[in-house]
Amino acid sequence: MAFVDELTIHMAAGDGGNGVVRWRHEKGKEFAGPSGGDGGNGGSVYVVGSRDLGLLYKYRHQKEFHAERGVDGGRDSLFGRNGEDLILPVPVGTVVTLLDSGKVFDVITEDEPMLILEGGRGGLGNERFKSATNRSPDKATPGKPGEQSEVHLELKLVVDVGFLGFPNAGKSSLLNELTNATAKIGAYQFTTLEPNLGAFYGYVLADIPGLIEGAAEGRGLGIKFLRHVSRTKMLLHLISLENEDVVGAYKTMRNELEQFGNGLPEKDEIILLTKTDLVDQATVDSAKAALASLGREVYAISIIDDASIKTFRDMLIAKLRAAKTA
Repeated sequence: MAFVDELTIHMAAGDGGNGVVRWRHEKGKEFAGPSGGDGGNGGSVYVVGSRDLGLLYKYRHQKEFHAERGVDGGRDSLFGRNGEDLILPVPVGTVVTLLDSGKVFDVITEDEPMLILEGGRGGLGNERFKSATNRSPDKATPGKPGEQSEVHLELKLVVDVGFLGFPNAGKSSLLNELTNATAKIGAYQFTTLEPNLGAFYGYVLADIPGLIEGAAEGRGLGIKFLRHVSRTKMLLHLISLENEDVVGAYKTMRNELEQFGNGLPEKDEIILLTKTDLVDQATVDSAKAALASLGREVYAISIIDDASIKTFRDMLIAKLRAAKTA
């Protein structure tokens, strides 16, 4: 299934039902007065957060979403039934923008419906207009129209640790090793074309699509990558030791984050050197020292070295638990 993280649809709350003109008929009475009931209120539109990240994909071919119209009033003072609300599940992390009004709703929790479009009020039946001076009003009002808008849905993943780095830095391999994920792995750029998620002791790890120089201006997977990492609580910079200049590679990534802004440069971060099996220990030590001199926390692993993976796993879970209780 393809990953869809941006979509524009049309949503409409239900119109209110109409009030009606009706007359009461009682045996033995020529005239017993008005009895037209009010129309029901139109259904409103809500969005609710879900952990299903594939929801926007499911909506890609359905461009119209409507709540139910209120039912018209009836005779004998009967109110029309209210229309059913529309409650649309969206992935947690979705930003909902009403393009007609500019209102923005941030869906960051599960199972808490948020009202975005209000249904129209039902109209008044003629019984409402009875008075001492007008005992037989023939007036009723129509239901009010429900609110409607073009709606832009944009998913920004909410995860605990986002893996970022140049293509082929080993992000997917590490995610698969630490979690039960089955991210695609290949020796070419942009193997990962969409975020992959994995569960890690109750925390969510995400392998974010590869970053290249110029991403903040839209090169490569650019803004698609940066949009998702903007809500990640902690950044894990992976740098392959295949790079001869690991400091330069790190500074390039940092520059992209600085250009994009949105709080990314201030996030907690860890640098992880990968593919230590491809170089000698002296190269590993030199690279770690060079990056540590920038004031960063640096670790080194190889996917085929179980000891290094265990050390890194233990450190990461300890850091996540400490951050949760801080």
